Amino acid sequence: MKRLLTFVIALVVIVVAAAAILPSVIPESAYRDRVQEAAGEALGRELTLGGAVGLRLLPRIEVRAEDVRIANAEGFGDAPFAEMAEMRVAIKLIPLLSRRVEIDEFVLVDPVIRLSQRGARNNWTLGRASENAAPAPAQDGGFRLPGALPLDASFGDVRIENGRVEYSDDESARVIDGLNLILRLPSLDEPMRLDGALRADGEAMTFNAELGALRGFFDGAETPLTLRLDGRLIDARFDGRFLESATPDLAGDLRMSTPSLRALAAFAGSELPPGNGLERFEAGGALTTRPDRISLENATVRLDAIRGTGALAVATGGARPRLTGRLELAELNVNPYLPAETAPAPAGGVQAWSEERIDLSVLSLADADLTASAGQLVFRDIEVTSAALRVRIDNGRMQADLERFLLYDGSGSGRVVANARGAQPSFSVTANLAGLQALPFLEAAAGFDRLAGTGAMTLDLSASGANQAAIMRSLSGNGGFNFADGAIRGVNIAQAIRTVQTAITQRTLPQGFGDQEQTDFSSLAGTFTVSGGVATNSDLLMLSPLLRVEGAGQADLGRQTVDYRLNPRAVASIQGQGGDRDLRGITVPIRLRGSFDNVSIGVDTEAVGRALLQQGVTGALSGQRPQDALRDALGLGGQRQSGDEEGEEGEQQQQRTDPAEQLLRGLLGRARQQQQPPAEPEPEPEDGDGG
Repeated sequence: MKRLLTFVIALVVIVVAAAAILPSVIPESAYRDRVQEAAGEALGRELTLGGAVGLRLLPRIEVRAEDVRIANAEGFGDAPFAEMAEMRVAIKLIPLLSRRVEIDEFVLVDPVIRLSQRGARNNWTLGRASENAAPAPAQDGGFRLPGALPLDASFGDVRIENGRVEYSDDESARVIDGLNLILRLPSLDEPMRLDGALRADGEAMTFNAELGALRGFFDGAETPLTLRLDGRLIDARFDGRFLESATPDLAGDLRMSTPSLRALAAFAGSELPPGNGLERFEAGGALTTRPDRISLENATVRLDAIRGTGALAVATGGARPRLTGRLELAELNVNPYLPAETAPAPAGGVQAWSEERIDLSVLSLADADLTASAGQLVFRDIEVTSAALRVRIDNGRMQADLERFLLYDGSGSGRVVANARGAQPSFSVTANLAGLQALPFLEAAAGFDRLAGTGAMTLDLSASGANQAAIMRSLSGNGGFNFADGAIRGVNIAQAIRTVQTAITQRTLPQGFGDQEQTDFSSLAGTFTVSGGVATNSDLLMLSPLLRVEGAGQADLGRQTVDYRLNPRAVASIQGQGGDRDLRGITVPIRLRGSFDNVSIGVDTEAVGRALLQQGVTGALSGQRPQDALRDALGLGGQRQSGDEEGEEGEQQQQRTDPAEQLLRGLLGRARQQQQPPAEPEPEPEDGDGG
């Protein structure tokens, strides 16, 4: 027994001595070449050890190499796929005898890894047989299976010092540098912790992760997981677990925030359209992930001043991500996200349509089917309450359905479509409104404050263009309106009719015009068509006590101008809505003309004169004296006196003072002047009734 023990001790001494002596006896070139050859076979790439190479077998197996380079794939340039200033690997020897791997040290100093994607090819798929092939798809069963790690292992000093990762594809390039990473793994059955810091495209970030047990994760068991990411652009927290499954499915509580969603999107390579909004963003909720789906339930969301609750899911298996979900908001003000105004509106005026390009590229980033409800929805100066909205996006086309809403004491529904599939964006709007207060709505929507009343409106419009101005100039479609118990502001039509006779004889503007004047009505209805941005109406009818008003004209929405003619007529009846449409009396055409913020209102005196002349002539043909017929037309019949009562002198005095006769003489004189050829004008009559 003593001899056997002596033999074993001697054998151990020989092995230890050999392990200590052999690395210094064997030439470095012998194992350098062998290592390069074996690694090259495994990687399918040439491995070069350009610096010193060291090997120790005791007290641990230790390999140290300097200036290590792995060649790039063919077609991806001459720069190495990976290189590092130094690599150190040390494995404890004694635990290997019991099939336990204890990595005492694994350190990479100044590593640089260059990842590149060119179409379907990449340079990070290693192995000789698949050097230029795309990565093989994951198997349906996943990789988390019982017995996936049939060994024991631990990691001591595992570090990456000052690493750099460069990524490029056909469209972009990204850089991560300053990468420092420390891994702590006492055993495969104990918690693993990873701490690190990096700079991504110049943005400094720190991160850490803790996994319940590496073996449990690979075995497909439920495994606790916590993640932290901190930086100037984002702060994210996840507390949850890997679910029991063959794929890395997650469930847990997620919280993230960014002071500028716009800056974060730009950092991620998806710049948002210019504007003042899309800054502060916060989100949180119960996160669940599957290989092709991410969902967030019981979510709270904040975007700038907008706050809401709801749920969101993202499906990643298609050509584009697809978002589905619901959102409930107290208030949604979209004004910060609309294109900026090009110039301030004049005091009390209407803002000109913007020429700034509308960027709809965001509609092509993802598909969506989202529902939202808002206690208040603000668009420009329009305020909508109790709105229920459904938004669907499909390959660059958005359809937003306002399924219900309250608007200025009315209610309705509508649809807005924005289509960015073509070379030029196109839009359409349909809406049905009932019980609407016209004055606040038109003032907010178009800066038009001349109409008040309660009623209904329908719209069916379409347009195309890259900015507001082009859209308004291309509008086409139709619509209708029907208002009751309202007023046209800026004119008292009845007063204008009563004073038109004096205005014509004295060549002054009739009374009844001004900001304080208005014409009440019991009914106002009509339809309109729109073509090339010009809205045309030809069937307006206003019913009012003592008045019937018909109207026709145009409103150029693109140029923000109006040219419209009202034809009011006084009637004997005082009936309003539903009254007799057999209009009697003199028609006094009123013309509204000018820009939306400076509409001029006046009487068409030429048309009035023609009407008076026609009635005077008609009366004369029936046996009346012309001036008497004109008095009847003007409603001055009570002023008529017979020639028998007045006598010849009285009649001459009447001719000098009777406004009806003066008006008639002037009108007849003008008519004769217009009818005579200009080369042979008639002599001016002696009695002075010429024009």
